[in-house]
Amino acid sequence: MSMALTYSSPGKLGSIPPDFNLPGVDGRSYRLSDFKDSRALVLVFMCNHCPYVIATQDRINQLTKDYSPRGVSVVGINSNDAIRYPDDSFEQMKKRAKEKNFAFPYLVDESQEVAKAYGAVCTPEFFVYGATPAGFQLQYLGRLDDNWKDSDAVSRRDLAEALEAILAGRKPSTDQKSAMGCSIKWK
Repeated sequence: MSMALTYSSPGKLGSIPPDFNLPGVDGRSYRLSDFKDSRALVLVFMCNHCPYVIATQDRINQLTKDYSPRGVSVVGINSNDAIRYPDDSFEQMKKRAKEKNFAFPYLVDESQEVAKAYGAVCTPEFFVYGATPAGFQLQYLGRLDDNWKDSDAVSRRDLAEALEAILAGRKPSTDQKSAMGCSIKWK
C-alpha cells in the first residue's frame, strides 16, 4: 500500500461550504445545516489507515473537547475507497471511533462526492469555516500544527490559532501552511 505524501492546495478563503448528507458511525445522518448554530465548523478529511491521521487523531479529539464548549463543531469525514483499503471500511470506522472515544461525528463519504466538492486531497486535511451573517465562510485550510509526528515537539498550533482568531471576531492569518498526509484513495 502506498502512502504517497500529498499536500493540500490553498483554499479559496471566503468560499461557502458545499452541503452534504452523510451517515455517521453513531447511526445518524449529518447535514451541513446540523451545525448552523456553531461559531465555527472544522471539517477534517481523515481515515483509519493513514499514519499521519493515526499520529494526530488524539490531538484532533482533544481539540474537539477543548473547543466544543466554545461553539466549535468538529466533524471527521472519511472519503477513502474502502474496497481497496478495508481498514477504512464503515465497520472499521465504527471500531476506531469507539476505541478512541471520538468526541466528534465520524462520517463516511462512500461516493467521494463530498471530498470532490470540497477539493480535499489528503488526510488529515482541515477546512475551517467561520460563522458570518451570510453563513459559513472558509477562513482556514491547512494543517493541524507544525509536527504531525510528535505532539510533544509541536511549537505552532495553526488550527487552534485560526479558531482563536475566528472566536475573537478576527480573520485568521492568511499565511496558512498546507496540510500534508496520505492522498485520498480515489475509486
